[in-house]
Amino acid sequence: MERKSSSEIRRMYLDFFKSKGHVVEPSASLVPQDDPTLLWINSGVATMKKYFDGSVVPEVPRLTSSQKSIRTNDIENVGHTARHHTLFEMLGNFSVGDYFKQDAIHWAWELLTSKEWFGMDPEKLFVTVYPKDQDAKKIWLETGIDPTHIVEIEDNFWDIGEGPSGPDSEIFYDRGPSFNNLADDDPENYPGGENERWLEIWNIVFSQFNHEPDGSYEPLPHKNIDTGMGLERVVSVFQDAPTNFETDLFLPLIHEVEKLSGKKYGDTKEQDVSFKVIADHARAITFAIGDGALPSNEGRGYVIRRLIRRAVMHGKKLGIDQAFLVDLVPVVGEIMKDYYPEVLEEKAYIQKVVQSEEDRFNETLDDGIGLLDNIIAEAKANGSSEIDGKQAFKLFDTYGFPFELAQEYAGDQGIKLDRAGFDVEMAKQKERARSARSKSVSMGVQSDLLTDLKTPSEYVGYDTLTVDGAVLAELVQNDQLVDHVESGTAELIFDKTPFYAEMGGQVADIGEIKDQDGQLVATVEDVQHAPNSQNLHTVKLVKPMSKGTKYNLSVNREFHLKVEKNHTATHLLDQSLRNILGDHTKQAGSLVEPGYLRFDFTHFGQVTEEDLNKVEKLVNDKIYEEIPVTTVETDLESAKKMGAIALFSEKYGKKVRVVSVDDFSREFCGGTHVKNTNELGLFKIVSESGVGAGVRRIEAVTSQAAYEFLLKEENLLKQTAGLLKTTQVKDVPSKVAQQIDNVKSLNQEVQKLQDQIAKDQAAGIFDNPEEVNGVSLITAKVEVAGMDQLRQLADDWKNKESSQVLVLGAEIGGKANLIVAVAEDLIKAGVKAGDLIKAISGKVNGGGGGRPNLAQAGGSNPAGIEDALAEAHQWLAAR
Repeated sequence: MERKSSSEIRRMYLDFFKSKGHVVEPSASLVPQDDPTLLWINSGVATMKKYFDGSVVPEVPRLTSSQKSIRTNDIENVGHTARHHTLFEMLGNFSVGDYFKQDAIHWAWELLTSKEWFGMDPEKLFVTVYPKDQDAKKIWLETGIDPTHIVEIEDNFWDIGEGPSGPDSEIFYDRGPSFNNLADDDPENYPGGENERWLEIWNIVFSQFNHEPDGSYEPLPHKNIDTGMGLERVVSVFQDAPTNFETDLFLPLIHEVEKLSGKKYGDTKEQDVSFKVIADHARAITFAIGDGALPSNEGRGYVIRRLIRRAVMHGKKLGIDQAFLVDLVPVVGEIMKDYYPEVLEEKAYIQKVVQSEEDRFNETLDDGIGLLDNIIAEAKANGSSEIDGKQAFKLFDTYGFPFELAQEYAGDQGIKLDRAGFDVEMAKQKERARSARSKSVSMGVQSDLLTDLKTPSEYVGYDTLTVDGAVLAELVQNDQLVDHVESGTAELIFDKTPFYAEMGGQVADIGEIKDQDGQLVATVEDVQHAPNSQNLHTVKLVKPMSKGTKYNLSVNREFHLKVEKNHTATHLLDQSLRNILGDHTKQAGSLVEPGYLRFDFTHFGQVTEEDLNKVEKLVNDKIYEEIPVTTVETDLESAKKMGAIALFSEKYGKKVRVVSVDDFSREFCGGTHVKNTNELGLFKIVSESGVGAGVRRIEAVTSQAAYEFLLKEENLLKQTAGLLKTTQVKDVPSKVAQQIDNVKSLNQEVQKLQDQIAKDQAAGIFDNPEEVNGVSLITAKVEVAGMDQLRQLADDWKNKESSQVLVLGAEIGGKANLIVAVAEDLIKAGVKAGDLIKAISGKVNGGGGGRPNLAQAGGSNPAGIEDALAEAHQWLAAR
């Protein structure tokens, strides 16, 4: 078998299935689009779910892809095993109701064994089948495979619970006796067992059943093929590598780390783990950041942060003390440039994010490791094998140590971490927004009704908002095709329609349907794309409607024109953000309503007020320039040559629409737009905020809505001017500044008076200490404005040395406040302020703590202050 590079293998796989009538789907973003069930794209089939569940019918039912994927469920194994990775590529070929077992098996054998393609020795190949799937076994025998190389395994059935399922067939490559890590009589020593000799390189799933909620399996209306070949695994076969890491996908990264560390890969097992972890994580963070995800403390961002910090810690183990992951980004780009040129194109931005995160972690890493080492040493000295959850949380909260990193670091020394205790402390933190995951089923069950509905429907709304004589071609009510409906709600497909179906963030049109006599028969409340791309109208019936009848369709013109203005504004905003903030900004979502627009974009850091003003001005400048907005329909490659910007998450057909605003903005877009930018009239940003890790959101208004917004703001400003006793709006800032100065002066006077009151109280309080169990004690309930005055009294007590213990209570704002101070000589005798405050704070339904010499508490029961002071006497008497 001829040695091949990873690029050759990837290209050969895709070319093979292209020759079999498959369309090559580009690798989708790692960040799932319109799929709340996934944190990351974690397989090739994850991007095909809409085809398999029937919600979208692909133009061609045969598809193939090389899909980058991330899985972090067993991250602790990365570096310790031969084939665990966080980022990997999955080669796959898919049939959506087209070919099935016969073609899938024969093509797999052809690709693997044909001299024209992979050219593997048939004697090296073994396959497994589901025992009840004798059809698959029979077809495998037709290929000429040695019958003894077919193994029946009960586990060969792909099932995720409810939804599509079916038997599968795995293909293994025999790497020879030198890879045999088990004894000959070991029960796992066979193709399909847990061993190193027989390496699984491909899995073919025959998706032929629906797993029903009642546990039964019903045949799917359309049988599908879903396959997955791990690129990293098959490359290790072609390059005769002991593990995936000794291939051209990882070795350039390992060699670069050798240069940075001065260490040699292969010298020690422990060092090799660090080399592998760094190489693996460098790939994952580079691609994840390139696809718009950014480090944070939640969701995807937490995964990236953890990967970066884990890699940095392994760098420390290799003696790398400076930021180094940033230097690996271009290495990843060079390795993957054949299929992923965008990595090198986005190199500067990715490096900026990685550098920032690395620097941030390095600032506290040494201190954190030092603290963790001390905690581990203390645990060992005390004969403990577990670190308290509070200490683990301190590492996370103060030094940025993710729990898993601390656990892994301590685990190397035989120490566990208290996860339950850590979670309790985390719960006490301010509630963070976490990545919401829908409870939706991860892959839906196929439905024949709409999937099989192929009646053509033409959208004519780009040119007209009314259609006379549209024929009602299909009529659905209560999930059934019918010829007539009397009342209620129904879903309709017409042979032609002016109603825009919701897509690309633009909401659907609304409007009316009338009969040929001009009588209203239904109102259109929503329009969506059916699986075969027809516009599916959801209507509320006023009169009965019948299939085959002609109707007049009319879009609500006012609603539609407002949406058009806001949609064009998103294009101007998108390009303005690129011009002002940088080309790294990418659209991360949008919503175009008649009343406002919402635009989400990727950006590392908050947008400054100055930059936001520049963006707003640039959009308005383009409105004032009265630029024609043009739309052309062309093929995909021609559109790209025009410089049109495509959304990475979108799938485009053979023909695409390109919307241009002169040379300023040029984007792929199927939405509706104004004819000239001057129709927008005015653009005003209403708000800018963060909505997730590395994603910012701008909400804005245009035209009449922008005027109304500014008018409302002006009225508020005039009201403020009136309150400030001025008729000139321009004088408001100076008047407000004057009022702020006045308030500051008054606050200073109040503070002086409060301090004086506190001193006057101290004069009487500190004169008569009591003696309790040999300890001098002062207790008092005082009247103060706030805790500052209580602390001031404690400072005065300390200066006067009036007693050994001070306990004061005060009602402030309807709450109880307590403060305890203890003299240094008494602290040495074992009396601590923190212990005393805990003993008495329960009387006010509160809690608190502090240092040995000073502690404070708050509570909800001010009536209990006197009891708390009495409890202080009892506590000292009992010690």
